[in-house]
Amino acid sequence: MSESAVLEVSAELKTLGDKIAELTLKQAKELSDYLKDAHGIEAAAGGAVMMAPAATGAAPVAEQTEFDVILTSFGDKKLDVVKVVKNLTGASLMDAKKLVESVPAKIKEGVEKAEAAKIKAELEAAGGSVEVK
Repeated sequence: MSESAVLEVSAELKTLGDKIAELTLKQAKELSDYLKDAHGIEAAAGGAVMMAPAATGAAPVAEQTEFDVILTSFGDKKLDVVKVVKNLTGASLMDAKKLVESVPAKIKEGVEKAEAAKIKAELEAAGGSVEVK
């Protein structure tokens, strides 16, 4: 086990930090609102005011293995994109057209990373804009 660096803080800050860590969710929200209203202090975007302590020996987060391919725009070559969607999905020409016109639309769900990259490349080559999530 490796030794971790110890951050030295004053007793006053340690006491304050311990009190904050013991707040209930409701109290933390009230504190957040007070700091915002009274002092103009806000949490960073996407950040949380507090984080739960990490469990020791926690398992690493598994890497994502399934991806969704989402058409976000068909660009100025709609017909080319419709043809590619038809071939990828096996849908009729009319259904592929409806799918393309309903962007953002999931073209494929739960595919492997390599297949998602291939589908994305095909759709982008036809003129579409694609996201892989």
